[in-house]
Amino acid sequence: MATRRRGVRDFVAPPFTRADVEAVSARFNEPEWLREMRLNAWDLYESLPMPTTQDEAWRRTDYRHINWETAGTLVPATGSGFEAIPEANRRPLLGDDQGAMIAFVDGECVHHEVNEALASQGVIFMDLHQAAAEHADLVKEHLFTHAVLPSADKFAALNAALWTHGVFLYVPRGKAVSLPAHSIFYNTQTGATLGHILVVLDEGAQIDYLHESLSTDMAQDASYVGATELILKDGANLRFVNLQDWGDGMFEFSHQRARVSNDGQLDWVTGQMGGKLVKAFMEIDLDGKGSWGRMSGVYFPAGQQFFDLDTQQNHNAPNTTSDLLYKGVLKDKAHTVWQGMIKALPGAQKTDGFQANRNMLMSDDARADSIPGLEIQADDVRCTHASATGQIEEELLFYLMARGIPRKDAEKLVVDGFFVPVLDRIPFENVRERMMAYIERKLLA
Repeated sequence: MATRRRGVRDFVAPPFTRADVEAVSARFNEPEWLREMRLNAWDLYESLPMPTTQDEAWRRTDYRHINWETAGTLVPATGSGFEAIPEANRRPLLGDDQGAMIAFVDGECVHHEVNEALASQGVIFMDLHQAAAEHADLVKEHLFTHAVLPSADKFAALNAALWTHGVFLYVPRGKAVSLPAHSIFYNTQTGATLGHILVVLDEGAQIDYLHESLSTDMAQDASYVGATELILKDGANLRFVNLQDWGDGMFEFSHQRARVSNDGQLDWVTGQMGGKLVKAFMEIDLDGKGSWGRMSGVYFPAGQQFFDLDTQQNHNAPNTTSDLLYKGVLKDKAHTVWQGMIKALPGAQKTDGFQANRNMLMSDDARADSIPGLEIQADDVRCTHASATGQIEEELLFYLMARGIPRKDAEKLVVDGFFVPVLDRIPFENVRERMMAYIERKLLA
């Protein structure tokens, strides 16, 4: 008979209940269709097992050390305002003109503004609860129906059942929006928040959108269970930047998925800087002929941070193109896993897919696992991948130091140069500067 090793925890579920789902729905006086959606998702959640290291997608991610006693309790309203968010993150993205901004602190909406230039074009950018009430047809059509499905795994079902706050962005047909949208999720308290982002671009629509997830450092474990859905219809064009700088103690479990229709274009940049453990699924489906997607990522863990980033490029139609570049720098005893897959379904002829992962190790104890993959079911494709991991080049550091540059400054120059190809894809100069500041802070820590 099998016995459990002493001291080894099980993969236990957080202590949420059906009553929590009902309470969240009642608190926002949600329409009946949304309440039913939540409860159906909860039934699915209860039927699904917790992911374990026996599951291929989770084989390298052991999160059993999370303390659900603190990380599995919904964060209560704290009364903190917009000013609680660091000033640098609240600034307009382009010059002095704020496009559209919405911010949440501990799951509460504390700020919302939409420039008249966007409102006059019919752009909807608001709290997802408000959108479900005021734009029910749009939200009901797209929420958990096209991109992130509750059946993906137990954490996806949990988000569908218990999301506490969210953002809805809709750009009408043919509208090319010049000012960007910006949203912030900021946490100050230990506990759990569940955020959701739903973006719908109608035919020929165009916009740039930055989302940031941040928190203070926390002495006890906290959790964020998130979902992001990006839906681009024919000819739509979205530049989406998703940055996170969680504080110590945060565990993130998230699903992020995009669906791109005929001739649509998605330029998706992610930055992973903070958190105790991050498990993020990022998936792009090129559903329409001529659709194009680029996925770019930077990550910089230090200490004993662990990031598992799972990317997937699905070519579901002919004449589609995807391009992925993820670059990471690791310090101390940090550990990262990047698992990438390019899939070309039968009939997806003329597929052009590429993925590359590069890692730079700044200590002997850091570890980066890089696992590219191809699954090709069409016979007229060009799909390739590349991966490289190595220590920071001492010869290059010596060259810089021999010219009077201190070692720390030399390391910063090397790391900056390593990240620049990805950072240059962020369309907001002040955001690029903030990312450089994050990198410098990590290097000097």
